[in-house]
Amino acid sequence: IFEPTDLPIRFAGVSACFRKEAGSHGKDTKGIFRVHQFTKVEQFVFSHPDESWKTHEELIANAEEYFQRLKLPYRIVNVCTGDIGTVAAKKYDLELWMPGQDRYREAVSCSNCTAYQSTGLNIKYRIEKGGLDKDYVHTLNSTMVANPRTFVAIMENYQRADGSIEIPRSLHEYLPSEMREIVPRRA
Repeated sequence: IFEPTDLPIRFAGVSACFRKEAGSHGKDTKGIFRVHQFTKVEQFVFSHPDESWKTHEELIANAEEYFQRLKLPYRIVNVCTGDIGTVAAKKYDLELWMPGQDRYREAVSCSNCTAYQSTGLNIKYRIEKGGLDKDYVHTLNSTMVANPRTFVAIMENYQRADGSIEIPRSLHEYLPSEMREIVPRRA
């Protein structure tokens, strides 16, 4: 049981993810956009119910800032309720522009699950510090980055006419100088 002053509680996690089948139902069966195993960074928050909608906007803004720094074209889609299932009350997708496919593709999902998950898991906070009355926290989660999809977007958006790929400047400080571009091998 959390005290009201403990909230929000924010987590970030890096995980290796596994997909039972890549290219589910004939979709994305070629290339690296949909793969069996990948790494992603996820944001997760336990929030006071009065703050969860503001927190939801902050989570998508975090992901948006990341892709802005990479200078990748994107859009944010407010996913309709018929497409979000039973867990989330509201969900945004951040989609990256893929010039080679001539369309936007999902890279980030950001959901406010309100009290749906916390009710099942019995995760509560005290309404008043030290008080006896309790209520359920709201849970929120958002992908920050899924590596293969981001890499595909970088390759497609930063490819030069000669086939080489410029690595975004915002990543240069993390890379040795010889890795700041990808040059195809010549036969």
